[in-house]
Amino acid sequence: MKFLRTLLLGSAALAVSVASATIRTQVVEYRQGDTVLQGYLAYDDAVRTPRPGVLVVHDWNGLDEYEMRRARELAGLGYVAFAADIYGKGVRPKTTQESGAQAGKYRQDVALFRARLNASLDALATHPRVNRTKLGAIGYCFGGGGVLELARSGAPVGGVVSFHGSLGTPRSEDATNIKGKVLSIQGADDPAIPKEALLGFIKEMREAKVDYQIELYNLAVHAFTVPGPSYDEKSDRRSWESMRDFFREVFGA
Repeated sequence: MKFLRTLLLGSAALAVSVASATIRTQVVEYRQGDTVLQGYLAYDDAVRTPRPGVLVVHDWNGLDEYEMRRARELAGLGYVAFAADIYGKGVRPKTTQESGAQAGKYRQDVALFRARLNASLDALATHPRVNRTKLGAIGYCFGGGGVLELARSGAPVGGVVSFHGSLGTPRSEDATNIKGKVLSIQGADDPAIPKEALLGFIKEMREAKVDYQIELYNLAVHAFTVPGPSYDEKSDRRSWESMRDFFREVFGA
């Protein structure tokens, strides 16, 4: 997958200060089949050598400032981060109904979902600042389920982190394709993840002999990392630190 065109914000890439790093960001167009997608790249311009790349997969609202912020934060940790666009350029739901319809389209067509995810991973991997042998992915809600589907597809990811993501899949047998490690972070009081779904996921991972971890955060509900009525600062902070430790293990210190 080649970059078709890089659209810089303004006449040059936008520089964002994150701690002591200078983060460069770019809006990037790429394709899956005939569909044009528009993602968001972030990296620390001071680091010249190739470094691990981390894909960020959006929730059911589509790519927006939340995932862009997470990409910048990952860039501040030293990674090249790419916030994927699963829905397509210009497809940005404005209502809960539109978000549900878009998410449902990909949940019902797992082959298409995986194709969009892999196209996004390819767009990240082809960037000259990325070490193609060290790729990972994180995702939120819809995107949390997405990174699990990416791993199940056999994509070359060393590790994926699912934040309050859906756990079920119509193709659980594909868990044997998982090449890397899996971290699922869930709210213990999330009504979207019933006990049966959690036990089913554990069975799937165990039978496929996947190196997996599950973290449950007491009193946290669905979307606990996302600003809003369900946000839980402590669980958000702890889960981000857990992700950092996970990727240190996956990629090396």
